[in-house]
Amino acid sequence: MIRPRRRQATALGAGTLLAAALAFAAPASAATNARATAAPATPTAASATPLVVNARWGGHCTYDRVVVDLQGYVPAVTVTRVPKLVYDGSGKPVPLAGTYFLEIRLHPAAGHDDAGHNVYAGPKLLKIYLPKLKGIALTGDYEGYVTLGAAFDTAPSFTSSTLHSPERFVLDIAHPNVC
Repeated sequence: MIRPRRRQATALGAGTLLAAALAFAAPASAATNARATAAPATPTAASATPLVVNARWGGHCTYDRVVVDLQGYVPAVTVTRVPKLVYDGSGKPVPLAGTYFLEIRLHPAAGHDDAGHNVYAGPKLLKIYLPKLKGIALTGDYEGYVTLGAAFDTAPSFTSSTLHSPERFVLDIAHPNVC
């Protein structure tokens, strides 16, 4: 009976050493590339929920841009075409004029700190006069989700990206050249 336990201990030790060696041998760029192209890394227990602190916009020659500023890291973000904008929780319609709408949902995220104080300083509901973007609204900050809505008169064609230092999510909405 001593031999099987010794084999188990030897196998366990060898497996641990192999795993440690592989971890040290992986190039640093592998971890960087994986995070840049995939969903954000899962936060550890010590990391805090990222805070959504602002939403801003700007018009450019061939696109309108929405930027969501964050403290912490950029969480997973989904951008979805929706038939109408509603406030999370209540389901009440958001009073933004438009025919086409995008819902921008960040998770995990919060617009308030652990004490419940609001940290979001961006617009709650705002009409905008850009070539494509016609309005933006904060539609939810509830149970780890922060949701924003964007309104358009015509169907939006968009791309998204993340930028770092400071952390932010970017949504670019294409339109014909206006310059």
